[in-house]
Amino acid sequence: MILYKGEIYPNEKQDKLISSLKEDMYLTLEKGESLSYLTVIDACDKLYKRVINHEFDNIALPLLKSLNMPYSSLERYAKVFSKEGLLKKIDIELGDLKNGLLSLDENNNRYYEPLGILFHIAAGNVDLLPAYSVVEGLLVGNINILKLPTGDNGLSILLLKELIKEAPVLKDYIYVFDVPSTEVETIKQLSSFADATIVWGGDEAQKAARAFVDIHSSIISWGHKISFSYVDNNVTDQEIMDLCKSICLSNQLFCSSSQGIYLNTNDIDELHRLAKRALPIFVKVSKEMNTLPLTMKAKNSLLLYNDKLEGNVDNIYQDGGVSVVVKEDHKLELSYLFQNIWIKPLIKEEIVNVLKPNKNLLQTVSINKNIKDKEGITRLLAKAGATRIVSLGDNSRMLAGESHDGEYALRCYIRIVEVIK
Repeated sequence: MILYKGEIYPNEKQDKLISSLKEDMYLTLEKGESLSYLTVIDACDKLYKRVINHEFDNIALPLLKSLNMPYSSLERYAKVFSKEGLLKKIDIELGDLKNGLLSLDENNNRYYEPLGILFHIAAGNVDLLPAYSVVEGLLVGNINILKLPTGDNGLSILLLKELIKEAPVLKDYIYVFDVPSTEVETIKQLSSFADATIVWGGDEAQKAARAFVDIHSSIISWGHKISFSYVDNNVTDQEIMDLCKSICLSNQLFCSSSQGIYLNTNDIDELHRLAKRALPIFVKVSKEMNTLPLTMKAKNSLLLYNDKLEGNVDNIYQDGGVSVVVKEDHKLELSYLFQNIWIKPLIKEEIVNVLKPNKNLLQTVSINKNIKDKEGITRLLAKAGATRIVSLGDNSRMLAGESHDGEYALRCYIRIVEVIK
């Protein structure tokens, strides 16, 4: 499906609509009118209230069931569209710029303008992400073209169409196309219309973007990240349980999901003791939350069985479809995902040396609250490149005003204009 000026069209209309897209967007720009963030926030808040009042349960509930996720997950992620959350985002990210003209000196003012046109290439690992990416562009007045991720379930177009119903002026600022990634020339064409291409995804998505983005357009990457936990022997069973709940809720598919645990030790026996503590807690949480797809349970069992054949059986602790793998190296890496974690040694003194080479991959680190030398460890993790340091279990929490990977998106989607008084 295609969303064009507030109307839904079949994919067969794609070429015809794209042929008029540039002219339609330029007409909007030529009007010279500014899209108020208050208009966008008001529309988002109305839509948010409709979502939490179960108006879209006919789509949301089957989606949640397919992902084995509780309704509370939808409520939590939908909250990013609330008035309270978006106003806080504006205040934090724009500051005084939100007020319009600001004095630079006695002869000059400054203010922000939107970049103009943004082309969003969304990832499919979070179902509200494509729509939210567009909302961020709207908040600072940009026209937005969205390429839907492969396998999108229709939620993005539904939300954006309903958003336009709440504020019809938005129809000139939102265009959504269901273009397969194999249609490279079409993607190049859409990107050529944009002042910036917003890329969500892993290394391959980033490489592809560099190949097709026009030299006169910029790339803004919200790319693949790896997150983990860092603990010492003061970690409690309750904190381990909180971490397991976070892992089971996300199935480790988010950039913020913990892939494994670094333990502040050089003693390999301590790694095994932690693994033996964690496994029964992990199994209990996994059974209670029931978020592990049977297909992935079977796949991971085969992967782990292969590892046992090739490696040391004593290093793999598994039960009930989940696993804890003890490794003696320091390498930061993905787990098998879907409720499988690694445990590795990493003493405090080696944090920067081991993690700094991964500086562009680091995102969230969760730590135990009573970790020894908490201030020193958080400082070292930040020096190594981490952008979020949270409590165990809070890896995938969402707070109004949070940055994207250490940057404020709204600041990336504007330019500062200086003008004489």
